[in-house]
Amino acid sequence: MSCPDCISGAFLPGEPAGAFELHGAYHASPPATATEAQTKRAIVLLTDAFGLPLKNCKIIADRLAERLCCDVWVPDMFAGKCYSGKPLMSVDLMMPGRAGEKMGFLHWLRFIWLLLIRVPYVVANRPAVVDRRLLAFLDSLESQRTYDKVGAVGYCFGGATVVRLGATGRIHSAVVCHPAPFTIDQLKALKAPTSWVWPEDDIFVKAADLSLQVEAVFSERKGKDTFIDYECKEYKGTTHGFASRPELKYPEIKEAFEKAFDQTVEWFNKTLVVP
Repeated sequence: MSCPDCISGAFLPGEPAGAFELHGAYHASPPATATEAQTKRAIVLLTDAFGLPLKNCKIIADRLAERLCCDVWVPDMFAGKCYSGKPLMSVDLMMPGRAGEKMGFLHWLRFIWLLLIRVPYVVANRPAVVDRRLLAFLDSLESQRTYDKVGAVGYCFGGATVVRLGATGRIHSAVVCHPAPFTIDQLKALKAPTSWVWPEDDIFVKAADLSLQVEAVFSERKGKDTFIDYECKEYKGTTHGFASRPELKYPEIKEAFEKAFDQTVEWFNKTLVVP
């Protein structure tokens, strides 16, 4: 049985530097050195189920704003609620820290129990409800800001949300990191160029099978008017959550987290070009 430290989640070091603004969204501003063209694009970061209370999403947003020299917004996807219902602790984030580690029987019992008592939260924040909140946020963003292009990156729950959002025509580029389950029909409806970040191991979905399905759907479009640019990268030794809640004490996980972050930056620099 794995020890508790091996299956606890992780908080990123540092403290957020942005501010809460539009519809309660976290806003990370670009550095003063940003060019006019760079500031005409923006990124929307869609979180995992822990939402804004987990500081990791805000720290990642700050880093993206610095590297991409543009605004990064983290919408309040869950109407101010927190999955844990209290200040987040590492036990709330319990996951295998790297590929091959297993959750013990008692930890699975705790995980199932916590899921059961949070059924009202899950129902109140089901995908259809979250999607309506996001579209309302994007409406406000478009009415109050003048971006030429908007990209979206999502982690876990937010990853599956990006897949659905990518079918609406509201975003110009997407990055999907270790997503929650989504349907093949949702995948086929995706219109935005998409970069995929896959873990080696995932306790929620069969990442290898899902990756193959993505490859099959996108490669089938090659040579057709419906083709959109894409890439898929798998990070060995990793498990679900490594791009947003990495166990930095493991060198291979820290390296994978940084490379996945670089992949995100490079993809947006490639696909969100503003003249």
